[in-house]
Amino acid sequence: MKNTAYQTLILIFALTFQCLGQQKITLSQAIQTAMSNRQNIQAGKINIALQQLQTEALYKKYYPQISLDYTYQYNPILQSSILPVGKFDPSLPSEATERVQFGTTWSQAVGLTITQPLIDFSIKKHIAESRLQEKIAGVTQAQIEYELAYEVATSYINIGLNQQQISSTVLDSARTWVSYQLQKARFDAGKLLKSDLYKALINHNNSKQKIKDAISKVIENKVYLLFLMGNKNVNMEIDTTFFKQDLTFKNSSMSSLDSIPVFQQLIFQQQLTALKIQTENTKYLPTISLRGFLGANQFTNNFNPIEANSWFAYSNIGLVVKLPILSGEDRNSIRQQLKMQENQLGLQAKDKQDQFTQEATIANLKISNFQTQMKTLKENLFLSHQSLLIVQERVEAGQQTASYLNNEELELQRIAYDYINIQKQTWVYWLDYLKSSGMLSLLWQKN
Repeated sequence: MKNTAYQTLILIFALTFQCLGQQKITLSQAIQTAMSNRQNIQAGKINIALQQLQTEALYKKYYPQISLDYTYQYNPILQSSILPVGKFDPSLPSEATERVQFGTTWSQAVGLTITQPLIDFSIKKHIAESRLQEKIAGVTQAQIEYELAYEVATSYINIGLNQQQISSTVLDSARTWVSYQLQKARFDAGKLLKSDLYKALINHNNSKQKIKDAISKVIENKVYLLFLMGNKNVNMEIDTTFFKQDLTFKNSSMSSLDSIPVFQQLIFQQQLTALKIQTENTKYLPTISLRGFLGANQFTNNFNPIEANSWFAYSNIGLVVKLPILSGEDRNSIRQQLKMQENQLGLQAKDKQDQFTQEATIANLKISNFQTQMKTLKENLFLSHQSLLIVQERVEAGQQTASYLNNEELELQRIAYDYINIQKQTWVYWLDYLKSSGMLSLLWQKN
């Protein structure tokens, strides 16, 4: 018994010493590292920047619009017009007419047109739409970060719980080895059936396998966490003080659905649809602009672009008012569709709100219930362990059967399994509560 306990202590100290050489990282640091290194996060930031550039481009519509036009034209057949020459020459009958051709065989036109928008209500609405698109891009990015933080936290917590499980199963293995040695001594003395000895060995083998399983899970979760973080530093140790906090939420005043990106996204999309209705209405409002032209024409019957005295300058400036009357679109149908989309998004947002509220409430109730169960199981673990020590002494003294000892070992392992399972579920629901109540950001925003 002493030799086995000594070996167990050596294993525990070896595991502890190995951790001393590793770099400790908090959950907040793990999440921030993941957000800094993940490629999809960086791609999302580029998308936000692109949307901001599109908004800036819309402001240019308020600037003057300048265009340069040039035409060099050949007219093989000149247009003819009928002139009432009788009205101008008294010697001719009053109804006399004559066909006259206007223009020249070759002509050029060059000019600069400047248009300055004065009143155009659609520009302002399009800018407002683009601003909302920026917000939607931002919350879409925030949702990706939100989900990433949840994945990092889940993996981080699993590592901590699996490490605790390793320490627990190492002690269990040492205890089952003691029970096996006790029964082996009785078997060697001819006082125990081989079936009872085999049951003790099965219990010990199960304990050893749980150690291997827990170690494997730690490695798996570390590999996944490093993948999420975009980090290759395998010498990483989590901060065990994180697991000492109280998981009960007695005051939910800090919760805010507005902090949940997917809920914000629905709200912004609803606002965007309402704004599109306003933008649609501006299509039928008048636009006013100032337009000026400065140019020159050339008329000549010869192919000579620089012929002297053939160029004639002209310019104009005017106020342009446009009032759309018919656009070929079903105005009422478009607005009705947008209004239905707005109502649809509003219903989806309300449904999400109810869903998150319900999930947060259930998660909080589950946490409270599981913590009560953990207190009971923890006490039962202690009592069962003390009882098993007594049974071991009685078996060694020949006052208790080996079968009873094996059953006690199985019962203790069952209680230990239930405790670990409830502990994991408690942390799962704790994360779910943070996610559903809009408080998940506390994991990486606090120190």
